[in-house]
Amino acid sequence: MSIHLKTYLEERRRWVEEALERYLPPEKEWPSKLHEAMTYSMRAGGKRLRPILALAACEAVGVPVDRVMPIAVALEMIHTYSLIHDDLPAMDNDALRRGKPTSHKVFGEAMAILAGDALLTEAFRLMARHRHPKVDPQVLIQVIESIADAAGSRGMAGGQVVDLESEKKKISLEALEKLHRHKTGRLIQVSVEAGARLAGATPAQVEALGLYGEKIGLAFQIADDVLDIEGGEEIGKDIGSDIAREKSTYPSLLGIEESKRLANTLTEEAIQLLKIFDDQADPLREIARYIVNRKS
Repeated sequence: MSIHLKTYLEERRRWVEEALERYLPPEKEWPSKLHEAMTYSMRAGGKRLRPILALAACEAVGVPVDRVMPIAVALEMIHTYSLIHDDLPAMDNDALRRGKPTSHKVFGEAMAILAGDALLTEAFRLMARHRHPKVDPQVLIQVIESIADAAGSRGMAGGQVVDLESEKKKISLEALEKLHRHKTGRLIQVSVEAGARLAGATPAQVEALGLYGEKIGLAFQIADDVLDIEGGEEIGKDIGSDIAREKSTYPSLLGIEESKRLANTLTEEAIQLLKIFDDQADPLREIARYIVNRKS
């Protein structure tokens, strides 16, 4: 990671986390145990990639990030809810997430389920209540609808179903790509699109950024599949879990080196899509490269 990108990501992550503290329900507010569980997972760290992508897309269009911050925070709430539920015994049964015990290990399964449910609901409450005065209400409604599609049965949740049904089966490369475009890629893609739309991007800019998000979303998951095999302690979660559950992955179907090549190809294609933007889109270009070269 370049020094410039590291500084950019650290600064934007701090902005996101400061906003999270403003928007999360107070821990001591009733029901305090539920709010404690929600806050525990939200404060567990992580890259904050999805909200940062929304901010970076807004900046690429030349607009200050305050216009999209509530949506950015909501996207992180939705992502965190999905992680809480993914880690449950009924799903992936993971003990670690971001280097810390998973929610159900700390609060029990029932409270973890409710914390995930509440974060998902809180995300939509936040998006509906905090409209920036320069955002057209109709555009906001369209963005919220797109995020709902990306998170629900047509997106992330649907991809998770295919993931569960594919355990202990060897599926085709085409089916694996469809799984990952929905389970992981759709929320990444909609994060970029949301930032662009709320910033008032032109249709051509929204289309380019959407395709960029689609490509880096798939590249991100391919890199994750590789990290499940090659990652060390810094990855912050259980290693080798895909192998243990006999899941089809890009390395299992293509091999590690071919998987890396595919991820790099997708990255370069994503960067080419940004040629209509000036240097204000450089963070997006660098984030694309970072996604496939990260170690956690």
